[in-house]
Amino acid sequence: MKLTTIHKLFDIKYGNSFELINMEQCMKSPNSINFVSRTEKNNGISAFVSKIDTVEPNPPNTITVAVGGSVLATFLQPEQYYTGFHVLVLSPKKEMQTNELLFYTICIRKNRYKYNYGRQANKTLKDILIPAEMPIEFKSISLDTIQIPSDKRLLQKHIEFNIVNWQSFQLNKLFKIRGTKTTPLLELIDYGAGKYPYVTTQATNNGIEGFYDFYTESGNVLTVDSAVSGYCAYQPLKFSASDHVEKLIPEFEMNKYIALFLVAIINREQYRYNYGRKCSQTRMREISIKLPSKNNQPDFDFMENYIKTLPYSGSL
Repeated sequence: MKLTTIHKLFDIKYGNSFELINMEQCMKSPNSINFVSRTEKNNGISAFVSKIDTVEPNPPNTITVAVGGSVLATFLQPEQYYTGFHVLVLSPKKEMQTNELLFYTICIRKNRYKYNYGRQANKTLKDILIPAEMPIEFKSISLDTIQIPSDKRLLQKHIEFNIVNWQSFQLNKLFKIRGTKTTPLLELIDYGAGKYPYVTTQATNNGIEGFYDFYTESGNVLTVDSAVSGYCAYQPLKFSASDHVEKLIPEFEMNKYIALFLVAIINREQYRYNYGRKCSQTRMREISIKLPSKNNQPDFDFMENYIKTLPYSGSL
């Protein structure tokens, strides 16, 4: 099979480099514009936004490639769209059918193993080798082979997000702050693969490094890395843990929607910690977090409903 470089088949340019926080988010409609970010889920679409009068969206039937974050998350975009930071737009130099474009998204994605968070693809994407032509056996690929996401919000309404009237609450008044039992990885390997997460201090993938047939901790708690960054994650299932994993046991009735809201708030506290100033239980007991409130108490209904209005909340 003859190979060529991406830039010989596609014109490559940076997308819009918009920040979603500065966009007007909306529900999916005939007038909304897809917002493509560096995520590897939902065809790269992380939200729907209103059109900006002065900025034309990127045209449909072009390919988006994340060159940072989820590096080489590559998707064919069948509708017009805007992009966030570090997303390149590939337009074919010659007319290509849908099946050809889908074929090349697969080819580009197959190169993901060469990259990671520390090795981005913004300078090297153009030189990646791909087939000069699509093989005959791939001509049966169609748009039906990929799923274009719909707006799966649980609540189809807008909730104003205004932190001006939020109140501060001590973390140790909301949660019992406790340690977890340290389980060595070699011990888990002896138990074998299973359905229970093994939570570590890594700040990705909810802290989960694998699944094993063993647990020591109850679920529906938050876990916090106390080794370095204070990364917080929600653990809905029973789990085991490595060293330096603390748990926050709610003193209130917590579900996954409230938990995800709180995780986002607590993770904004990570700037306080580093390798020399760890997120210890003592420090966690001293901090307060700002939350929506009602009658001087945390407004858990607001937290739950706000998460339910977010795009794809129905997939949680």
